[in-house]
Amino acid sequence: MLDLIVLLVLVAGIVLVTAKFKISPFLALLGAAFIGAFAFGLPVEEIIPTITESFGKTLGNIGLVILFGTMIGVILERSGAAIAMADALIKLIGTRFPTLTMSVIGYIVSIPVFCDSGFVILNSLRKAIAKRTGVSLVAMSIALMTGLYATHTLVPPTPGPLAAAANLEVDSHLGLLIGLGLIVAAVSALAALLYANTFLKRDIELLPLPEGEVEESYEDLKAAYGKLPNGFVAFLPILIPILLICLASIAKLPGLPFGEGGLAATLNFIGTPVVALALGLISAIFLLRGNGKLERFNTQIADGITISAPILMITAAGAAFGGVLGKSSITTFLADNLATLGIGIAVPFIVSAALKTAQGSSTVAMVTTSAMMLPLLPALGLGSDIGAVLSVLAIGAGAMVVSHANDSYFWVVSQFSRIPTATAYRTLTPATLIQGVSAFVAVWVISLIML
Repeated sequence: MLDLIVLLVLVAGIVLVTAKFKISPFLALLGAAFIGAFAFGLPVEEIIPTITESFGKTLGNIGLVILFGTMIGVILERSGAAIAMADALIKLIGTRFPTLTMSVIGYIVSIPVFCDSGFVILNSLRKAIAKRTGVSLVAMSIALMTGLYATHTLVPPTPGPLAAAANLEVDSHLGLLIGLGLIVAAVSALAALLYANTFLKRDIELLPLPEGEVEESYEDLKAAYGKLPNGFVAFLPILIPILLICLASIAKLPGLPFGEGGLAATLNFIGTPVVALALGLISAIFLLRGNGKLERFNTQIADGITISAPILMITAAGAAFGGVLGKSSITTFLADNLATLGIGIAVPFIVSAALKTAQGSSTVAMVTTSAMMLPLLPALGLGSDIGAVLSVLAIGAGAMVVSHANDSYFWVVSQFSRIPTATAYRTLTPATLIQGVSAFVAVWVISLIML
């Protein structure tokens, strides 16, 4: 019982120092690992090796994958490829169902691009389609926000799901995670879309533009990028890694559909997440146009390293915290008690949702929860590879519940949409609750079929 109290105090401490005192999650998680090691009574000689080995192992397993994925996202954002993808999807889907169009665009763009950046990039498009179709700007904001959010927390190579997969030691099954993640994300986006459509014809008062500020039109935004990349080429940095990873997963199926010869070996190699994302990054180079391509490429790669560094450190620190938990007696205590509850896949969802709601960051919620869950998976009936993959998705679903004032994404959407804060609480926050719960329901149904 004492160990459980220690764990609760540690988690509460992580939430307190990150949410109230704005301490870096990296320091909070690493500090929790050291404090927890002493509090749980680990032998002194084992504390440093446990923390450093867990820290280094995770960086070695997932570091390059997160780095390459972030670099691809930066190039897609800076080159105008995200706009080109949006244009291509508008031509394919049309604007007859504007909220559906925005949700689908967000769903695809956020696979490699952070949801915050994706909303900023696509905000002018949201306003342009709303003006053309005469629907509510709030409905369009909810549709875009939730479309982006769906894949942001559920589909690699977005860093959150990658980090959770590394902590739960299923980063070698990313093909399965991507396939199931796309399905769960689609369910969550659809549920949120139905909610967004309840605001289609509502007249909701928005904040006025600041004095002297003029709204940028979608055409002005496109012009700022110069000549946009070809739509097909714009999708390649996303499609190539996903396709290769999925092919490698198929090649490893029990029936060995590609045999055991050179073809299977080649697919297994190029479908390794590091190689697949490296090839995706190479394809992203063709998105750069005009003079100074090499200089822009180097700048964007440097920016990708800068953006990914905190994510890598938080992920590794979370793994260190998880390593300490794994060596402590708390795992036996929780395993014995959680196993009797019979709620299995709901445990990672509930823990992730609690952490997300309390401290605001989806990434921190996913990293911390996955680090805690690894030693508990067998007791929860989730010890198989498919069980661990579904746990990643349950954690991702929890990491959407709920977005409010302590979440930077809440402010990005509300401020760029000019939605008053009180109205945002009544419109945006329930959307993420609906989205997270519906995603978990989808994960639970899949678990009934596959476990």
